[in-house]
Order: sequence, then structure tokens, then C-alpha cells
Amino acid sequence: MSEINEYIIMFFILVGAFFSVVTAIGLIRLPDIYSRTHAASKSATLGVMCILIGTLLFFWTEEGLFNSRVILGIFFVLITAPVGGHLIARAAYSSGVKLWDKSIQDDLADKDVKFETKKEGSRQ
Repeated sequence: MSEINEYIIMFFILVGAFFSVVTAIGLIRLPDIYSRTHAASKSATLGVMCILIGTLLFFWTEEGLFNSRVILGIFFVLITAPVGGHLIARAAYSSGVKLWDKSIQDDLADKDVKFETKKEGSRQ
């Protein structure tokens, strides 16, 4: 394996590890659930994807194996993590979880996003 490939693989693995550490710090230090879901969905997605890209490149250059499972893993993380983070934040807002006291803007305040519960026997 050439040294350029090793450096590229190391770069992807280190960037992925850095984003994973940023995710962990963000989950501990950020004040409310909305900021935490942002940290968990954005930087964790980048971290996992970079590590998987480094893994794919390593096995492709070292072993000569092109692993389609790693490609599928990258694809599913890319699709599901941001959508899951968005849905968690939307569900928290709909159920009445308050924003941080120092939040400047609430884009959903003027919209009616609260869930309405149906009473049994009523038709709506």
C-alpha cells in the first residue's frame, strides 16, 4: 500500500474520530434537547461516515476488497441520522419541551404544531 493511501485513510479516520469527540462534548455541554439533537445528528453523521469511508478505502487498497456493505452503511447513516434527529426535535417541540432561556428565535412559535388528542368516540 502506498504512503499516499495510508495518509488519506488516516485523514478520514482522524476526522471521523474528531467529529465523534465533538458529538460527545456537544451532548454533554449543550443546554437543551434541540441543540443536543443538532450535535448528535450532524457531527455524529459526519464522524461515522468519515470512519466508514476510511474503512472502505483501507480494505479496498490493502485487501483488494470492495465491500458493498460499507457503502450501504454510509448510505443508511446519511439518510437516517439527520431525519431521526429532526423527528426527535419535532416530537420534543410538539410535546411541549421548552427551549433554552437564551434562545433568540423560535420559528415554530406562530405555527400550531401541538398534537391534538382525539377523544374516544368523537369523529373529527
